[in-house]
Amino acid sequence: MKSVAIIILGEKSIAIARQIQSVIPNAIIYGLASRTQTADRQYEKFSETVGELFSQGHSIIGLCAAGILIRSLAPLLSDKRAEPPVMAIAEDGSAVVPLLGGLNGVNELARAIAVVLKVQPAITTTGDIRFQTSLLSPPSNYRLLNSDEQSKTFLADLLAGATVKLIGEATWLSESSLPFADDAIHTIEVISSELRLEAIASKLTSKYLIYQTEDTPNLSPIGKVSIVGIGPGAAKWMSPEVKAILESATDFVGYKTYVNLVKEFTEGKIVHASDNRVELERARHALDLATEGKSVVIVSSGDAGIYGMASAVFEVMDDDPDPKWNQINIHVAPGISAVQAAAAAIGAPIGHDFCTISLSDILKPWEIIEQRLSAAAQADFVIAIYNPISTQRKWQLPAAKETLLKWRSPDTPVVLGHRMGRKGENLRVITLAELEPELADMQTVIIVGSSKTKILEIGDRLRVYTPRTYN
Repeated sequence: MKSVAIIILGEKSIAIARQIQSVIPNAIIYGLASRTQTADRQYEKFSETVGELFSQGHSIIGLCAAGILIRSLAPLLSDKRAEPPVMAIAEDGSAVVPLLGGLNGVNELARAIAVVLKVQPAITTTGDIRFQTSLLSPPSNYRLLNSDEQSKTFLADLLAGATVKLIGEATWLSESSLPFADDAIHTIEVISSELRLEAIASKLTSKYLIYQTEDTPNLSPIGKVSIVGIGPGAAKWMSPEVKAILESATDFVGYKTYVNLVKEFTEGKIVHASDNRVELERARHALDLATEGKSVVIVSSGDAGIYGMASAVFEVMDDDPDPKWNQINIHVAPGISAVQAAAAAIGAPIGHDFCTISLSDILKPWEIIEQRLSAAAQADFVIAIYNPISTQRKWQLPAAKETLLKWRSPDTPVVLGHRMGRKGENLRVITLAELEPELADMQTVIIVGSSKTKILEIGDRLRVYTPRTYN
């Protein structure tokens, strides 16, 4: 099932959006980037975003004027049986207006939302208003076997005054306001899922509707896994989106050092901290927690998608899939990486083409690392080196230096950023010839300049930058 998209235009709508989320746990709040700070995701252009989500089959709830939704979606309308529900809700929650998707449950969705907002939904579908149920859009565990033409004629007859009798049991029908009569010519029958269509096909007419019950799987509560990058360590570098996710999470999963960096958000929450090098087990545990309906946040330093936990989560889902994970809402929230922090602190060394390479050979052989270093150096990329050295890995950094010197001058500027954004932060500029193992550790990112990278002396400070032009 596609997630429901709640579209907001301003931060003052976030409270109403969160109320709606309490009714629809898998809903995702999309906020206009220039006007919102705490939405689940952000977008730049309203019409393009709404159109793309609608085309992908997501139900749309817009906390905005109905007109802007109508204008955005009008060119995309073609088949009302295939179109997902769309509704407009006043930004203060005072009106709930279903617009599209009467055959796909928009009125039922509107009623559920209206209850929590304490308003009456503005339902305009004649059948729904008259009979307090939708014959053309039955509940999810019932399937209407008649054709569209037969069903519409049947409903039109009832609206014109015909009566109906019910065969079988279905609360959504028996407790409705349908005009039941024992001597009615029009009939609704409810059959079990075991009965084959061939056995009742001859009954299907514009005066005889048949609904077949469908077996519904016993689904676990739908939870959420957010994989966030908290930045290198300083609170000022944590995005508003990540802060909102940390505040709303029920469970925290992560390497204990990184979880400790966000302890201000973990009070009263459940923390599942673990040691380093158990990324796959950590990812699997987070996914399992989400199948219990929990809102789980996996904490990575820097950016979760750069040597972080985001890849580990998808790797687990790819290599060892569990059907229970299929309904989980998974969201990756970006963060500032160590290379960005170090580069900004010293100037603009990654102002032109650059790449990142990890020297850790735990997950890939050294031959691949050496090949990539050589190719990047030969192509004259600025190279950001992660995981340069550890207590068990002493020889890789000298070996990397030797490879780089085949293609780079010994005078190439090198920036070493240590513990960026944390206590003990240190930044220094050296040359490639001066790069030695004792200058770095696992908390150091090394930026090796290209042939065009320059060191500037501005007053009493050094700055490093790579020109945008390449002559």
